Amino acid sequence: MNDEPALILFMSAVGLYVLHLWIQDYRAALNGQPSAQALPGAAPTTPSACFIAAAGAVLLLIVETFGEIRLGISAEQTEITLLFGVYTLIAAFIEELIFRGYIVVEGRGKALRWAGIVGASVLFAGLHPFLWSWDMGSSAMWQVFMIWRWSEWLTWDFSTKGVFSTAILFVSSLWFYTVRFASFNRTHSLLPCIVAHGTKNLGVIAVKGYQGFVSGWW
Repeated sequence: MNDEPALILFMSAVGLYVLHLWIQDYRAALNGQPSAQALPGAAPTTPSACFIAAAGAVLLLIVETFGEIRLGISAEQTEITLLFGVYTLIAAFIEELIFRGYIVVEGRGKALRWAGIVGASVLFAGLHPFLWSWDMGSSAMWQVFMIWRWSEWLTWDFSTKGVFSTAILFVSSLWFYTVRFASFNRTHSLLPCIVAHGTKNLGVIAVKGYQGFVSGWW
């Protein structure tokens, strides 16, 4: 996707539109008129909740960066464009809305909630292409429904880089869920989660830029 600017622009536009809807719901709740059909987590919260969330994300970024250096895999970064970097910030909101917004277990006790959080975090980490890659070659897009051919297009990668990056994503997901339901976020607002995820992704872009893995505008 990194080399498909038209697709990136389209996905960014969709993400910005959904973000606009969420902000509308957030402002309504802020004004004391929450909508019954509001998107998940569109509730006011405190600046301190956002600060704690962002601080945790920075700590995760530090662990990730120095962990890669320690393991000798910092040179195995994938290159991105600035356009794709901006898209990852928008995608951070969409991922939070889906995972920390919709994929949650509510009203069934803390044990089931945390079981759901762990399961969702495994899914969140696994969906990012670090342990696998997908290449359909010249096959037509409609052939993606030919499930018996997936083994031809799917390649697994259990290298140190793949395992470490996936583990960081799993822990990051646990942190984002923790932020959603923490005592310092009493309204269970999604805003601190969005701030944390956005901070983490922005930090990744900065680290990639410093290491020379940001190439061109698009």
